[in-house]
Amino acid sequence: MNKLNNKMKFENIFQKSEKETIEKETNKPKPKIIVDTREKQSLIVSELVHQGAEIEFKHLSIGDYIIKNTVIERKTINDFISSMLNKRMIRQLQNMQPLKSKLLIIEGIDEYELYHEESGVNENAIRGFLLSIVLNFQVPIIYTKDYEDTAKFLIVLAKKPDKEREMGINDKPRPRNVKEQLQYLIEGFPGIGPKTARKLLEEFKTIKNIINTPIEDLEKLIGKKSESFKLSEKVYSE
Repeated sequence: MNKLNNKMKFENIFQKSEKETIEKETNKPKPKIIVDTREKQSLIVSELVHQGAEIEFKHLSIGDYIIKNTVIERKTINDFISSMLNKRMIRQLQNMQPLKSKLLIIEGIDEYELYHEESGVNENAIRGFLLSIVLNFQVPIIYTKDYEDTAKFLIVLAKKPDKEREMGINDKPRPRNVKEQLQYLIEGFPGIGPKTARKLLEEFKTIKNIINTPIEDLEKLIGKKSESFKLSEKVYSE
């Protein structure tokens, strides 16, 4: 009889504990993610809802997603290459520049090669551009396998504890004149630092002039670093 009572007590305690756990999970606030209206039909949104996220659609002038104070730009590999060639990526990076918390997601590394001949872009030009994004524009990059993987990253970020507010989407960007912008872009080429960038600008004035200059003439001014412009011609030519 005592054994039966003890068993019933144990089962009651277990059921009570399980019920409390379920109630706690149910009462937890859903991770909130702001999504650009242009992403409404995205499979990522369906996956986010499936993962229990609270979605709010807004027309975003910068980025595709906002989680707390972090602005996230998402690119599939093909879109990344395309936006690199037509310079849309550079404009987007410039818009993200004043934000302290930002992120670039490059999606689809399981399905497509980032460096493939069909794109018509030299591998080192892509590598140089990726380095520029991280080092010059100071935007961290995350590579995801597919849309499900992207959604999981967003959920993990949304569930992270709040930190002290950093510069957000509505803060005013730092002023940057044309010369500074050009220098910043030139520093994005592999092996080109601020000093070399200034020297090139003083001599040639524009990126187009630099690229159109014979490699032999560039070598006289900056030595072996001139190879960077030969490799990156398709990306930056105007």
